[in-house]
Amino acid sequence: MKTILITGAGTGFGHEVALRLAAKGFDVIAGVEIAAQVHAVTEDAKKRGVSLRVEKLDVTCEGDRQKAADWDVDILLNNAGISEGGSVADIPAENLRRQYEVNIIGPVMLTQLVLRKMVAKKKGRVVFMSSVAGLTTDPFAGAYSSSKHALEAIASALSQEVKEFGIEVATVNPGPFLTGFNDRMFETWKSWQDDPARRLFDYSKIAFPHEQYDPEPVFETTIGVLTGAIDTYRNVEPKEIISQQREQLDAIWSQKVTDGLGKRPELVQKAYDIKPATPV
Repeated sequence: MKTILITGAGTGFGHEVALRLAAKGFDVIAGVEIAAQVHAVTEDAKKRGVSLRVEKLDVTCEGDRQKAADWDVDILLNNAGISEGGSVADIPAENLRRQYEVNIIGPVMLTQLVLRKMVAKKKGRVVFMSSVAGLTTDPFAGAYSSSKHALEAIASALSQEVKEFGIEVATVNPGPFLTGFNDRMFETWKSWQDDPARRLFDYSKIAFPHEQYDPEPVFETTIGVLTGAIDTYRNVEPKEIISQQREQLDAIWSQKVTDGLGKRPELVQKAYDIKPATPV
């Protein structure tokens, strides 16, 4: 029986994937950020009639990471993450640093520790919960998107570096899914310690600028990547937006710095027009 460690299992994708893998008979360690989530996830597992191990594992906490270094993990899902919304021109330094600590530094430090036992066994799998935001970038998501771009680079480098040790690396790249995560990103400004009068944008008037999908495909794809049923390196969901992502990436090569200058871009305007939590 393979042991799968999932970080950020207190909510969202990680929570559901952990429960479903436990139902399939895997030995699941559900890492949660705060102690209160240990009880909550344990109770959720009981309600579903499944058994898993729940551990406090804040990826930014050195003590928590060292604790995890002693676990015998076959598969690691780096799922823990936060999203800081706001213009690059406005976001406070403290929030930017927190974005990178949670989404990049913490997961990399944890991966370094877990990898040691995988290398000793000459097998293992590391999966990064990335995002389409790691491939393309939206307005007001520069901090979050840059953290996922960094994660893409880290995953790509690591996949080349650990092949000789028999370790597989993959990414899962969800698009806009209706879990509450995207909408909360556009509310982080409420806790900023800055001078609101100096902001370029009034964040009370804008929202996540995309209609959002039912998250079911992400659950199934993530489970497939973790268990080896899916062996592709990059795994974008929903699949219908793959062509759109490629078009956006290609368009950058011909984009002029003067394109649309002095006008509000379409996606910025949509952030003003759309209602939060709008489904596809």
